[in-house]
Formats: sequence, C-alpha cells, structure tokens
Amino acid sequence: MTTTLRPTAPEQRGPGGARSRSYEVCVNSRPVGTVDLATDHRFGPAAGRIIRLAVDERDRHRGRGTVAALAAEEVLRGWGCTRVEVSVDAGAEVGLGLAGALGYVERSRTMVKTLTAAPRLPEGTEGRRMTEAEYPGWRAESRAGYIQDWADRGVPAAEARAKAEADEHTLLPGGVHTEGTVLRVLTHQGSAVGRLWAALRDTGPGGADAFVFDVEVTPEYRGRGHGRSLMLLAEAEMLTLGARVLGLNVFAGNVPALRLYESLGYAPTAYHLYKPLL
Repeated sequence: MTTTLRPTAPEQRGPGGARSRSYEVCVNSRPVGTVDLATDHRFGPAAGRIIRLAVDERDRHRGRGTVAALAAEEVLRGWGCTRVEVSVDAGAEVGLGLAGALGYVERSRTMVKTLTAAPRLPEGTEGRRMTEAEYPGWRAESRAGYIQDWADRGVPAAEARAKAEADEHTLLPGGVHTEGTVLRVLTHQGSAVGRLWAALRDTGPGGADAFVFDVEVTPEYRGRGHGRSLMLLAEAEMLTLGARVLGLNVFAGNVPALRLYESLGYAPTAYHLYKPLL
C-alpha cells in the first residue's frame, strides 16, 4: 500500500517567508487522515511545524501516522526548513510515543496549576515591586539566559535572539509599568534574593489565565528554598489580580525546576518537541 499526502487547499503565504498548507493522508488514494503544516512564526521560515496530524480511528495502529509524519517532514524540507517542531498534549500517549520513535526530542513542557487560597511566604521573606532603576539590569540578564536556553536546545543563536526581542516587544511594551504584569524582587531578611516576572493572559496554554515567564534566584542564594518562595509569590500575586489557573514553561533538562513545580502541584498539559531535518 502507498501512503501519500494530498493537498486540500492552495498553499498560503505570508510576510517573512511564512507558509502553510493542509493535506489529506491517503492510502492508495483513500483518505485516512489529515495533516496541517506551517512554518513556525516564532522562528521564521527555517523552522517548520506539524500543527496537527490525525488518522481516522479505523485506520489507526497500522503505521499510517508514522508514514504521514515522515511525508510531512519531506514537505517541510522542500520548503527549506532545517528543523521541525511539534507540540503534543500530555495525555496523548500514542502521539508522544510516535514522536519519540521518529527522533523528536523534548525541548520544554507546559505545566499548569489551579489556584485556590493565596499561599503565605516564609517568615522574613517578602516581595516588593521592581524599580525602574533595577529593570534594565534584570531585563538584560533575563534576556541573555532566555536566548541561551533556546540555543542550547536546537535553535540557532540568531533565531533565539530574534524571538527574545519579539517576546519582549509583545509582553513588556511598557517595561516595568506594563499592565497586568507583575515584576517583583524577592527579599529575605532585607537582602534581595530573587526576581519574578508573571502576567495575566487572555488565553494561555492549558487553559491558564496567568503565566510565569521568569523566576530567577540570585546565584549566591540558591539552594535555600527561595525558588519555592518565588513561585508562592507568583501564585499570591496572580490570585490578587483575579487569575485562577497559573501556567509556566520549563525547559527539558532543568531537573531542579521540574521537581519544584511538581512538588507545588503543577502538572504537564503539553510537551514541545523538535527534530533537525538533515
């Protein structure tokens, strides 16, 4: 049997080399599923994305999804993409298994927690507003770390830098005064020990209506529980602003952060994976 992809509509093109197209997955010309492909708007035309891949229930467990994914990769290679990105729901065990078998590697995962009562910070620990004088230094450090996190996980440095700049323009247009955004400095017994960036979201990943974008403990104060205090501060601040579901993104390999989030009750809703297109 021959499995092929058959376009269902003309290819769509957009600014900056953006492309997208939808296909039917066909076996001997019989439709058995669908695939939606696009370049990834976060990184530009060199990054392709499998937006959706679905095989009809009666045709599952016959290798259709594997062949369709490989065919989708060939389409993206033809577009000039050098890697492919995909996000898989945390409960989609078959999809996660397929991605792993095809060589996709986890870059990060989205986790969320339903907020209830505002937590209390440990004695001697407080959160205060970040000042305008503190903002530029924090932003430079945060941006550099963010770029390195992406670069360490398969994103070329220039693309990672462009993404960081675009995110800052979108998420922090007013700097320290950005509406719906919490920028805090955590202090313990009068010393600044960490910094927090969280904000309300209209429609966030996993149903989150607020998101933690950055939690950073000052190096000399690490290993003393201040990361937990920063997350408790984030939960308290977002509850005050009316949020009920708090989300975050944790990069693969950041085991201490993952263990912290799990211990606080955060659960994964989606895994974000990538694969070089050699």
